[in-house]
Amino acid sequence: MFSTRLQWQLVAQTSRRAFSTSAVREADFTHAIIGGGAVGLAIARQLAARDGTSTLLIERNDGVGMETSSRNSEVIHAGLYYGPDSLKTSLCIKGRQMMYDLCRQHSIPHNNMGKWIVAQTNQQWEELVKVHKFTQSIGVPTHFVSLDTAAKEEPYVQAKAGILESPTTGIIDSHAYMQFLLGDFEDRGGDVALRSPVTKIIALGNKGSSGWEITTKDKSSGEESTITTETIINSAGLGACDINNMILPESRHKTQYYAKGNYFSYAASTPFTKHLIYPAPEPGLGGLGTHLTLDIAGRIRFGPDVEWVDSPNNLKVNDARLPQAIEQIKKFMPEIKEEHITSDYAGIRPKLGRNSAVASGKGFLDFFIKKEDDYEGFVNLLGIESPGLTSSLAIAEMVDGLLYR
Repeated sequence: MFSTRLQWQLVAQTSRRAFSTSAVREADFTHAIIGGGAVGLAIARQLAARDGTSTLLIERNDGVGMETSSRNSEVIHAGLYYGPDSLKTSLCIKGRQMMYDLCRQHSIPHNNMGKWIVAQTNQQWEELVKVHKFTQSIGVPTHFVSLDTAAKEEPYVQAKAGILESPTTGIIDSHAYMQFLLGDFEDRGGDVALRSPVTKIIALGNKGSSGWEITTKDKSSGEESTITTETIINSAGLGACDINNMILPESRHKTQYYAKGNYFSYAASTPFTKHLIYPAPEPGLGGLGTHLTLDIAGRIRFGPDVEWVDSPNNLKVNDARLPQAIEQIKKFMPEIKEEHITSDYAGIRPKLGRNSAVASGKGFLDFFIKKEDDYEGFVNLLGIESPGLTSSLAIAEMVDGLLYR
């Protein structure tokens, strides 16, 4: 829903520097970003810093970051799993350092406590060796932890075959991070339209050569609003394929798949850990396995698992999956007290393929981030799942470069 200030701006047009040609000089905005998750917020903040431009962030929910960005593990990933030449690897590595720097500069709650990846079998140990060799090739630090050292540092953690430590992995308060991005975006003159699902997009001129017309429908009143923009960025997360399909011809339509992750909390004070604990990666898996993460307060939670669902609104924790989760948890933390593990929350990861994998190998799908060549001023982001939160600031820089290089 457009704010009074925003509505006033649409009536009282001010002169702005055009993005490309004089044909779009009268557009309401220079940039319109669809989707107010962590990535959309980072992009909006980045673009709002450009002098002489105006930026609008369009979000369908009542607030920013209410979907995938706030229903995840809140992990700052190191970039261990995504192959040598992927966007996921390069953007995760760059974004991780940018995120730590931003957190330190602006006192955003975070903790660089490191991650242990634990192996219980010889086959899993071989996977750890592969990960270590890969990380050495891309300059991401990892090292093996002896079982004697592990017994002293983490007495409750079981790793029968070995442990690989990722010292640059950490956690962040994703809500505080997104509130910072929102505040900084608004301080830079950016505008936000909440409760404004996009219902129609028209490319003006020759495929956007004269800008773009975006229509939204207020969720409460049903009132429609239309704005024009010189450029359009699709960062709609779970709704990104819908936006893609509003713009591109049918031959380039995409189907969105939904990987639900169930999370479980742990209420007892023991056993506990000081590190994040992950099982060794399994090639072809839609996630990284049920793992142990910590929130900023040090509370333990387990998850996510991978449950393929048909709707992005299927957010009720599936209690039937708890026994399977406990079975996985007990492999690396055998003294866990089952009666203290309870359902917590669930999140949905946007996937571009059914049963697509997170880690490199069979079924791996990379981020899709592209300035559509035959359209003017349209940057398309699809399949932005993990490590999207970690990569968000680097993705924002990339999008800025795609528009202005």
